[in-house]
Amino acid sequence: MLDTRTLNQQRQRVGDDESVWLFGYGSLIWKADFAFLERRRAFIRGWERRFWQGSHDHRGTPEAPGRVVTLIASPEAVCHGMAYRITGETLKPLDIREKNGYLRELTTLTFDDGTHAKGLVYLATEENPAYLGDAPLDAIAAHIDRAHGPSGANREYLLNLACALRELDIDDPHTFALADRLRANSSPRPLHQQPAEHQKP
Repeated sequence: MLDTRTLNQQRQRVGDDESVWLFGYGSLIWKADFAFLERRRAFIRGWERRFWQGSHDHRGTPEAPGRVVTLIASPEAVCHGMAYRITGETLKPLDIREKNGYLRELTTLTFDDGTHAKGLVYLATEENPAYLGDAPLDAIAAHIDRAHGPSGANREYLLNLACALRELDIDDPHTFALADRLRANSSPRPLHQQPAEHQKP
């Protein structure tokens, strides 16, 4: 595995008391268990969400990694998600959360009101050791259904993300198709409910 914590803190230095926008497109949408100053719907251009990144430390193990989302370059695509304005102090534990191959990149966020801001996004490319890449949807869904790690079942990650995207009225054919295949081919099991988001006053 590649631990990217140190590299990320060298790439973009953010002081503990400084604030920065962070774009979330996966678990950061539905598992906002960190303090934030502001939360806004946003999108970035040129990227698509895909379950192509291995998870050795959250939704799988080194011996049997799960699958979680990363972004794949696609010039005409728009990826919708959630943007958080956070402090550098909050960014440090997020670097730990995303340390398995994700690198911080600068991107342009567009908010729902049409305004823009520069922000960070965690991106795992095919060059990182945890990258799993493409596979048939049925194979990815079966992989997700059987994977489990310290943060829980991989299926929980997929179904919670699909639920959050639907609640936000975000169309994501890849995620929805995987969720449909998983539900069709696995026995019902309860989802772990994530705690409500925490926000600074």
